[in-house]
Amino acid sequence: MDFNKAKRLVIKIGSSLIVDQEKGTLKEGWLKSLADDIVYLKKKGKEVVIVTSGSVALGRKNIKSKKKELKLEEKQAAAACGQTELVRYYQKFLNNHNTYAAQILLTVFDTENRRNYLNAQNTIETLLENGIVPIINENDTVATQELRFGDNDRLAARVSQMISADLLILLSDVDGLYTSNPKLDSLAMHIDKVEGISDDVEHMAGEALSTGVGSGGMVTKIEAAKIATLGGCHMILASGKEHNPIKKLEQGAKHTLFLSSETPHNARKRWISSSLKISGEIIVDDGAIRALKNGKSLLPAGVIDVKGKFERGDTVAIKDCRLKEIGSGLIAYSSEDAKLIMGHQSQEIEHITGFSGRNELIHSNDLVII
Repeated sequence: MDFNKAKRLVIKIGSSLIVDQEKGTLKEGWLKSLADDIVYLKKKGKEVVIVTSGSVALGRKNIKSKKKELKLEEKQAAAACGQTELVRYYQKFLNNHNTYAAQILLTVFDTENRRNYLNAQNTIETLLENGIVPIINENDTVATQELRFGDNDRLAARVSQMISADLLILLSDVDGLYTSNPKLDSLAMHIDKVEGISDDVEHMAGEALSTGVGSGGMVTKIEAAKIATLGGCHMILASGKEHNPIKKLEQGAKHTLFLSSETPHNARKRWISSSLKISGEIIVDDGAIRALKNGKSLLPAGVIDVKGKFERGDTVAIKDCRLKEIGSGLIAYSSEDAKLIMGHQSQEIEHITGFSGRNELIHSNDLVII
């Protein structure tokens, strides 16, 4: 894979890179260099999303517990303290380049619930369209032990899948995957490229680790690679210890590349067509069918009937006037609103519904034609 061909990148930052473990303070010089790298990528026409750890590590100095491992409620309190500090520094260093950042906090529920998923996806897309860098972290202050991702590696992979990213870069304190733990085995060999997550690859990951700053270890990185590559996104695991880690990577720094066998577009289409429950039906006219087959979105004007009860973000079947199914997609309106706006022009939507929604009933990116 050519690094320069990636147009949309997700970069995950590990806690140990951004926070001084002993002092519990932010590594300002390192973060400033990362901001320089982000702006460098944007000037090359790339879209960049950051998934960052560090809020708990930054905030734990405010929590009086002396134990190495904080209780869940203590982690949540530490995250609340650290998150504001973390984002403030991202804003500061990006603003130095006249680049703006936006904070997004997600839980596992947000990536599983269709409405929350669609809302998060649309928010990130809109930020990118406006040249803003989304800074994403797990919402530790509300997540419970059972619902947490447990590590931002997997969150970064889910975000990559959500926005159809081309490349996920996991910056960590390791420079890639080895045949065994190089800290314990002097004969461990570095793996340059992984073309499929086999049992042997998973075995190389060993067991999950937990430190005072980060959690997970190589196990969560392999799980992230699974999620990302199944979503059509390549993944790079590399060390971020040095300043300007992205430029170092571009210049050939050691890393492991996990290759996906398909594109994000094809992976998303396959997921929509095969993995989701059909909640309703949209009946369209012949003009709409011709437009859909030419790669266009489904507009309200081409809809002649709406069947079933569904919510925004649900999957619906698309049928012609003879009730023959021609495709399926993720609907941008509830069944009640869809019935109100069907047959109308997009510019009439706000007047009819009382709110300004999407122009499309189903966007072409969320649509599969049989």
